[in-house]
Amino acid sequence: MDVSSEYKFVPRRGLRHGHLQTIAGNFLPRTNLLPPGERRRFVVDEHRSGAHVQVECVCHWQPDRKEAMAVIIVHGLEGSVESQYVIGTGSKAWTAGMSVIRMNMRNCGDTEMLTPTLYHSGLSADLGAVAKALIEEEGLQRISIVGFSMGGNLALKLAGEWSDHAPIQVRAFATVSPAMDLAASADALHSWRNWLYERRFLRGLRKRYQRKAMLFPDVYDLAHLRRFASIREFDHEITARYEGFAGADDYYHRAAAARVLEHIRVPTLVLHADDDPFIRIQTETRAKLIGNPAIHFIETAHGGHCAFLASPNGYDGRWAERVLIDFIAQA
Repeated sequence: MDVSSEYKFVPRRGLRHGHLQTIAGNFLPRTNLLPPGERRRFVVDEHRSGAHVQVECVCHWQPDRKEAMAVIIVHGLEGSVESQYVIGTGSKAWTAGMSVIRMNMRNCGDTEMLTPTLYHSGLSADLGAVAKALIEEEGLQRISIVGFSMGGNLALKLAGEWSDHAPIQVRAFATVSPAMDLAASADALHSWRNWLYERRFLRGLRKRYQRKAMLFPDVYDLAHLRRFASIREFDHEITARYEGFAGADDYYHRAAAARVLEHIRVPTLVLHADDDPFIRIQTETRAKLIGNPAIHFIETAHGGHCAFLASPNGYDGRWAERVLIDFIAQA
């Protein structure tokens, strides 16, 4: 598949800087064109306690749901099905005649009660379980999977893990600002230039952990919660402790999509901006992206993180959303 050259990214006037793109992209609202959705829960795993692990999705079905392309959209860290980029992408997919499945990761979108576990960047199997359930229960014939940031890592990791064994119904993956190199990106997030982003993420993670401890006091101990100085520290003390990793380094290594990019066989789009404030791509990872013929890697000079705001000439200027829908339409 190819993406037309007419989609060359030119940042909106006054928004060339990565931080400006990122902040404006987060706060400028999209128009929601999605019809009312069907809330649906999927069992994605079994906890060692015997409890089901569930995630909740919001499904918007075209009249012929079996034959229409269905797009599963998964958000980033501390996002949800209500994240603006999820709404914007879903609206574009809907108007293009596609069904839309907006997926909450574990615990997100006020669903902490659906699982005794935490969520983290390695849970690609959750995304795969939702896709397979939709194929088996709804008979969907064409599915594409879209991920933003942390959700982009999940999507790419799943594509690499499936490799040659992806369900034939899964036609494409598309990702925007995927966090493929988790350790490098976590460390970049701790730069003083990114203080605002890291503080916001840490505030959300702390509150979520507090809610989990209230819901599952036999599992989580609030004594482990303190004012962490970085995301890496939170992941070392909380994520690794409760999700079976030896520490942050072990977690970042095992959960990173960068380890399996060379195994991707389904057509895959990766959009990344050089001025993304905190997503970093290592030299080896970039070589894998460029060297895999199944991956269409687009790296722009500007665009920030999950933003890519262009001038609204004939559309809303959400360049990345437009490009990925065009990519999926060719699947």
